[in-house]
Amino acid sequence: MTAINWAALNAAAKAASEQAYAPYSQFPVGVAVQAENGEIYAGCNVENASYGGTVCAERNAIAAAVVAGERKFVALLVYTPQSKLTPPCGICRQVIAEFFMPDAPIASSNHLGQQQSWSLQQLLPDAFTPTYLAASAKISKDS
Repeated sequence: MTAINWAALNAAAKAASEQAYAPYSQFPVGVAVQAENGEIYAGCNVENASYGGTVCAERNAIAAAVVAGERKFVALLVYTPQSKLTPPCGICRQVIAEFFMPDAPIASSNHLGQQQSWSLQQLLPDAFTPTYLAASAKISKDS
């Protein structure tokens, strides 16, 4: 089991939040993920005037890691300069479930030094994962 470096995750997520492009929500978010090999990757939210084009920090951090060849992760930390600690949104929880084990810790921290942690299972019980697709019966066009 890889030790989780919460201090490094927090520092990387905080630095990423400072690069967030959030002119519409004024809600900058930074995220850092730790891969199974200990490497840390960060991402920030990037908003778009066409709101559907906005990409969350969680998905950007995971995408950066995937580009680097990572596929397995042990922890994720969301940083926001907000008083209330912020867990990942719904679509990000689904993307996290693609790459993290159900018991993986997902944490949130803020500028006040507060931190809260959940397991992925707590945030997204009974997640739809690749195991469902692998176990499914394929339907042919002739059926």
